[in-house]
Amino acid sequence: MRIRDPIYGTLEVEAHEAPLVDHPLFQRLRHIRQLGFGELAFPGATHTRHSHSLGAMYLVSRLWFCLRKNLPLPPPLLTRMETALRITALLHDIGHLPFSHSLEKAAPPRSHLNLPPWLGGEGGEGGEGRVGRAKHEDFSLKLLLDSSLTPVLSGILQRFELRPEDVAGLLGFATPPHGNVFVFEGVDYAPLLRALVAGELDADRMDYLSRDSFFTGVNYGRFDLDWLLHNMEVAFVDNRACLAIGPRAGFAFEDFLQSRWHMFLSVYYHRTSTAYEQMLLRYCQSAGGEFEVPLDAEAFVHFDDISLLSTLRNSQNPWAKRIVSRQVFRLAADFTERDRHWTLEALCGLLEEAGVEHFPVQSKVQLSRHEAHNSPLDLYVVDAESGQCISVSEYLPLYAHWKAVHLSRIYVHPEQHALAKQLIHSHAHNAKP
Repeated sequence: MRIRDPIYGTLEVEAHEAPLVDHPLFQRLRHIRQLGFGELAFPGATHTRHSHSLGAMYLVSRLWFCLRKNLPLPPPLLTRMETALRITALLHDIGHLPFSHSLEKAAPPRSHLNLPPWLGGEGGEGGEGRVGRAKHEDFSLKLLLDSSLTPVLSGILQRFELRPEDVAGLLGFATPPHGNVFVFEGVDYAPLLRALVAGELDADRMDYLSRDSFFTGVNYGRFDLDWLLHNMEVAFVDNRACLAIGPRAGFAFEDFLQSRWHMFLSVYYHRTSTAYEQMLLRYCQSAGGEFEVPLDAEAFVHFDDISLLSTLRNSQNPWAKRIVSRQVFRLAADFTERDRHWTLEALCGLLEEAGVEHFPVQSKVQLSRHEAHNSPLDLYVVDAESGQCISVSEYLPLYAHWKAVHLSRIYVHPEQHALAKQLIHSHAHNAKP
């Protein structure tokens, strides 16, 4: 199967992968916008999780092609790993909710999905994010292991001595009960595979930055893909195969990180889409069960942007009406922790006292997972002469100087926007030293 793509040209889908692409649970992604409400700020951003998933599968193959020639592995194992990589990349977003990330704050608790213990289910030890609300990755794991897709996936994988649990293990950062099938001669290659599909420099991020930049019409998401690809290496650390880059790719990797940072600030946390996301959350909180995220895997087939929009159009809920009619709350204040003369609590108290209808939004923009988890990255820089492996977070000065930014915003009823701006301006003027 050949698919035409606006970013990469022709994408090849192997014959054994076609049943996965054709499955209703994957075709559902045609009706999940990649950027949720982003289209309301960037009219060209109508691309979907379907095209992104195909692009991620294409890119992970390019990454693997650059790495496999230096791996001391027999051909059958190389093929097994490539198959696992391509299928994991293809299905990594299969559990996305309508409007992508917009609905995740209204998702049910992760425990309600009944994931197996080895993936951090009830009483389990493995996996990430075991408590709190379910994320799209959790729904993806559910669909991989407990849906009509599972027997199709199982039939394909068994030809390569793989199981659905092996794909779920890569996606969920856990080891299946039957063990790690990616170990060879005492070396664990699972960290390398995970880094290519869900790491600091992975096919997922590479595709969504390129694709989102293209469809939004902004330049921030561009980076030197070819240079990064040709400087990919494998580092062997404590009997683990890990992803690495050569020293000459340091600047290209820093540019990649900054591109992602700028895309978050300018696109992913755009003031318009952020306002609609918060309005959708308030609809879910006040609609009394009118719209709920299904726990049944097969109900996901028709759980997409179309079904959510249909529900909103038929609702009498005031937040639903505002979303449908595009009567969005307007931004009245937008600042970070660097604006020391403002605090979110003070401004909200000011508007509350004046009777201005409003809601606050706080967002955290960070450079990498390293900053979020305060731990060394499983990505290395390999010195060509000495062979020494250094964590990229220690090698590159960018990590030492870059700090997370907390965006604080206040949105107000559109008819009270002028009053709110006047009150905030006066407060800021009086608060300055």
